[in-house]
Amino acid sequence: MITREQIGAVLDHAVLDEGGKKIGEAKHVFVDDATGRPEWVSVKTGMFGTSETFVPIRDASLVDDHTEVPYSKSRVKDAPRVDVDGGGHLSEDEEHRLYEYYGIDWDESWSRANQPGEGGWAHRDESGEAGTAGTAGGADGAAGAAGTAGAAGAAGAAGTAGTSGAAADARRGTDDDAMTRSEERMHVGVERRETGRARLRKYVVTEEVQQTVPVRHEEVRVEREPITDANRDAAMSGPDIGEAEHEVVLHDERPVTETEAVPVERVRLTTEERTEQETVHGQVRKERIEGSAEEIDDEGDGMGPGRR
Repeated sequence: MITREQIGAVLDHAVLDEGGKKIGEAKHVFVDDATGRPEWVSVKTGMFGTSETFVPIRDASLVDDHTEVPYSKSRVKDAPRVDVDGGGHLSEDEEHRLYEYYGIDWDESWSRANQPGEGGWAHRDESGEAGTAGTAGGADGAAGAAGTAGAAGAAGAAGTAGTSGAAADARRGTDDDAMTRSEERMHVGVERRETGRARLRKYVVTEEVQQTVPVRHEEVRVEREPITDANRDAAMSGPDIGEAEHEVVLHDERPVTETEAVPVERVRLTTEERTEQETVHGQVRKERIEGSAEEIDDEGDGMGPGRR
């Protein structure tokens, strides 16, 4: 459980989920005005935008230089978005959605925070300072807790006794005659999206190839030679008269083909990034303040009409 004294150690430090994964940086701590206990921490997970993800810290723990919460990173990131710049407090509807999302008993928490004479719900703490607790509004005019603490986030000194929140607001309204002018700022980021897919597919085709090779064959040729002294003995070795046969085997060559698979190249897909300049158009709203004066016509003061 995170105490008020530990708020300074929580802000601007990492928030880890139940599995030890970093969710983001803690930017604001909201305390219960009724009890003064830290109830929520807003975790900034993106670079742009004013909406931050809220996570309960009633069951969180401060470990070394980070805060650990008993929820998964995906669950925290999917929590309802709340505009932290919309004021110092969470609205009842915003709290109701957060309590319902995290499975916390809203009726019990709401009843505790709305007892008669107690302030509203959570108030934001920033820069390691403890927030202002709700002022007392009971009939006996009990003193309300107030003041900002130091870096350690300690509770402030007691405030003005018997002053209700409504009276303090009314007093501030009479003392401050200035008007605040606000305007919207446009923040432009980029998101990565899928634009297409490329793939390699290997398939087989059959082609006709042609190659010329020499082939040989044997042919019969009858040779006759006269009887000479050189071959007379061989010619006279056989019978004088009779029948005989002599056989010769003929040969030829024919083309024979065979195929083998051999690697010829390697093919792969790669991607390369190219940067282009793109102009983004949007609309922002700005407040304008102008003054005006009106003439006072008082005929009874001796000054005459038209005195400004």
